[in-house]
This record gives sequence, structure tokens and C-alpha cells, in this order.
Amino acid sequence: MRSTDTSSVLENWNPSVKGEQKKKSFKRLMLLNLPHLKKILAAALCVLLVNGAALAKPYILKIVIDDFLTSHIPQKGIYSLTGMGILYFVLVAFSGGFGIAQVNLINKAGQEILRNLRSQVFRTIQLLPLKYLDKTSSGSLITKATNDVEALSQLYTDVFMSFFKDIFLIIGIVSAMLILDVRLTLVSFCVVPAMFAFIFLLRTKIKQNFRKMKYLVGRINGFMAENLSGMKLIQIFHGEAERKKDFKKLNDGYYKVTSFQVWMNSFLKPAANVFRNITVAILIWYGMDKIAGGTLQIGILYAFATYIQQFFEPISDLADNYTNIQSAFVSADRIFELLDQKENLEDLEEGIGMERVDGNIEFKHVWFTYNDQDWILKDVSFIVRKGQTAAFVGQTGAGKTTIISLISGFYKIQKGEILINGVNINDIKKRDLRRNIAVVLQEVFLFSETIGKNISLNDEIDPGTIKEAVTASYAKEFVESFPGKINEPVMERGNTLSAGQRQLISFARAIAHNPSVIVLDEATANIDSQTEILIQKAIANMAKDRTALIIAHRLSTIRGADKIVVLDHGRIVECGNHAELMENGRYYKNMVLEGITA
Repeated sequence: MRSTDTSSVLENWNPSVKGEQKKKSFKRLMLLNLPHLKKILAAALCVLLVNGAALAKPYILKIVIDDFLTSHIPQKGIYSLTGMGILYFVLVAFSGGFGIAQVNLINKAGQEILRNLRSQVFRTIQLLPLKYLDKTSSGSLITKATNDVEALSQLYTDVFMSFFKDIFLIIGIVSAMLILDVRLTLVSFCVVPAMFAFIFLLRTKIKQNFRKMKYLVGRINGFMAENLSGMKLIQIFHGEAERKKDFKKLNDGYYKVTSFQVWMNSFLKPAANVFRNITVAILIWYGMDKIAGGTLQIGILYAFATYIQQFFEPISDLADNYTNIQSAFVSADRIFELLDQKENLEDLEEGIGMERVDGNIEFKHVWFTYNDQDWILKDVSFIVRKGQTAAFVGQTGAGKTTIISLISGFYKIQKGEILINGVNINDIKKRDLRRNIAVVLQEVFLFSETIGKNISLNDEIDPGTIKEAVTASYAKEFVESFPGKINEPVMERGNTLSAGQRQLISFARAIAHNPSVIVLDEATANIDSQTEILIQKAIANMAKDRTALIIAHRLSTIRGADKIVVLDHGRIVECGNHAELMENGRYYKNMVLEGITA
């Protein structure tokens, strides 16, 4: 990640969000509820019952005050102090029981929704083509798969049902107050317009600030992932101070937007409390005069004071949840933006089924560019027959690795054709195409699994095949030296293994998958001479009865190739075996004599 100050970070962030997009996100969030509609409706029924109990309790106290404490109306059965007390207790117990049921139902439904959403996000990321991944930071994808999904957790497990509960409670309170006394109700709500005007003023600022926060979280996640991967390099070249300075800029930017968010949030709940207390004060001032004049009962005033307290509780909850709702909707926009990459996703099952290819590969006048401007390959044509070994040599940037990426179907060419078994690779199922091609890279990636799991990578390969692959790749000796042998745990990225050991494991991985085509991309560049002897034997085992494509700097790796393709600035300048090129060639011969390939 480049050094970036906070101002430039925020300049790259776009604050404009169309209303239509917000409606679309809300609709899609609601549609996620459909498979769990029974649980949600049951939870909603529990909420209505709890609200009903909450509305009934002040009215019971109003009856007690006006009918039994001040008027001394004769008591009988349930219509008595004892009866009202029992009824009040029953409502409290009733409300508590249904409240517990509601929480359990909505949490279960919410967690199921989030589990499915996480699966969709992960599945989408797996199917994203390299062209998309090349332009998207890993930090952004990690944030969408973790932070953004987690932001929706509270929305589904708490906020939605709380919002439903609060809205219906407010409607119920207003209705009850209007039934009791219309004039007192109007007095009670005289400050509500001012309160909503205040909340509206904060709404836009909170939403915009949340988008800045999400953007910066993605940048920080990407920065952390990049630095953890390159920590050894940073320490070797004493880059700690510079990287710390870069991180400080991002961290300070995030601190500023979160501090501003806390500052704005600090107004919401206290503001609701202030408006509530002002309303109660106005209500008491107005009511006491009416009580003195005999036009208002004490119980009604008490009930109104209680209803006002209840009215502002959901208002306060809505104020508290507002920031969570804004955060969730920002996260929803980002998640749906990722899930909407349907046109870009790879369809591994589309095309001609080809369980096994024979390994005949042909490039016919292939032109390719990554950015639609600078051609990486220019009119490249060659044929590699079944069982042949072809080596590609050339200066850095000549297009060698690009050829490998194209054969695996990771990118589509702009001109020409790439044929395998005489069939255009664009017409072959990508799953079948990649099942027949095994790639061994210079930088071996190992997962935090066992050695065996890193070789198989899927459950289709049985333990016997894995053991045979370990033997064929000459990795058996060092694998057997570990206490766990094939089940020995591998640390993150294989950091506890030597470069040679990691490379031999990658060879075992390639052999275990039994491909028709083996691709070695600089696979021997960082190997010591002793390990190279084992690797040469492993390569010979891998290439037996298979087509092999090799990109290598070491002459020992490519000397025996059936065909050596020499590339220069994206064009093939020479082609032949080692002897032919040393006798008749110019580029290759000069490279060998100058020690570039040796």
C-alpha cells in the first residue's frame, strides 16, 4: 500500500448515495427474511402482546388512583385493589414470558439469515475472476466478508424487531392518550416537532460519516494484511518506521471520523431525555391547574406522565438504533455491490465437458492486454504436443507468466485462439479445464492445515494417492521426519518450512491431482543446489506421460525441453530445442552465454 495521507484517502471516497439504491437495499434486506417468515411473525405476535401489556399497566394504575384511592368506589371481585394488583402482576409475568420468546425467535431467525449471507459472500469471492481481484484490494473484500456482515447481525437480531416494537408501542401510546384526553395529548406532544427536526439534522451527517468509516476500515484491513505478509521484507530492509508512519496516517484518519461519530451520537440519547423531561414538566404545569379546577383527574395525569415516559423510551431506542441502522445499510450496500457481480463471476460448469484432455496445446495468433491498452502478448503462435516439454524464456515482462495464466482460463484474450484438444478453452468447462492443469509457482502458498490437506486441497483425493504423490515428489524423507508425518500441522503460509520443502509439497500437490498438463512457473528459482537435484527428479516424475510447460531461469531445468520458446516484449523471436537454438539462434544463445538463464 502506498503512503497516503488522510485527506487523499477521503477524497477517494464518494459520499453520494442515490435514494433508489437505498430503497433497493432495504427491499433486498427484507427479502432475506422470507425463508424465516414463520419465526419472524411469531416474534412479531409476541411483541404485540408485550406492547399490549405495557399499555394496560398505566391504565390499571389510573383505575386504582381515581376509583379506589380518591373516589372510594365500592370494590368487587377483579374490580378491586387486590384484583388490580393481581392483574398487574399477571401482566408483568405475561410480558416477561413473551419477551423471552420474542428474543429467542428473532435471534434464531437472524443468525440463520447471517449464516446464509456469509456463505453467499464467501461463494461469490471464490468465483470472482482474477481480472476483478487484480483491481480490488484484499482489505475491502475482507471487510465486506467480516465487518459488514457483522454490522448486519445487530440489524437482524435486534434492531428490526426493536423498530417494529417501538413503532407499534408509539401508535398504541398515542391511541391510549387520545382516548383518555385529546387536549392533554396535544399538550404532551407540543415539543415533538422540535425533537424530530433536531434528529433530522443529524441524520445526513451520521450516514455520510459511516461511509467514511467503512472505507477506512477496508484500507486498514488491507494495510494490515499486506504488512503481515511482507513483515520479513520490512524487517530486512529496516522499513518499520516508514510503514508505521503510513499506518499512523490511516489510523489518525479513522480516529477522526470515529471521534466525530461519537460526538454526534452523544447528542441523540441525551436529546431524547431532555425533550422527555421538558414534556413531563409542561404536562405537570398544565395538569395541576386543571386538577385544582376539578376538570382533570389525578389518575389521568399520572397515566399521561407514565405514557409520556413510555413514549420517549422507544424514541430514545430509535435514536440509539439509528446509528446502527445507518451502519447496517451502508454495509448492506457494500455487500450487495459484491453479490451483484453476477456478470463477472466465473461459471465453472458452463461449456463443453472434458473429463480428460490429452495435452495438445495450441496458441493461434494470440493478442492479450490486461488494461485494454498495452499489449502483453502480440500475435503469439506455438504448438505443444501431448507428452512434450516446452520451456518459455525471456527477460522480465516478456509475457511468460501471462501465457500460463491464459492456459488456465484466468483471463480472456482479445484476439486469436487458445486450443486444447482442438477445442477453444473458452468453450470448455472451467472446472474440467483446471482439473487437467496443475500449476507450481515460485512462491508456494500453503494453508494452515496439515501437510496432507495442503497436498489434497479437496476430499476427492484418497490418503493412498497422497502418499504416492509424496514419494514421487521426493518429499517423503522430510515428511517422515516430522512427528505427525503426513498429518503434521503447517503454520500460516508454511513459514516453519524451508523454501525447498514448500516447493516439494507443491510438487506432491500437483502429482496427486493427476493432471494432463503440468505448469512450472519459476519453480526452481529460489532452491539450493542439493534440493535442486531432488526437484529435477520430481519434475521428471511429474512430466512423465504429461505435457509440461516450464518457465525457468536455470539452464539445467530447460536444457532437456523438447521445445524452447524465446519471448521478447510479448513476441516469439525464436523457437526450437536447446541444440538448435545454440547453433542457429541469437537471443537464446546470448542469454546462455551471458548467464541470464544459467
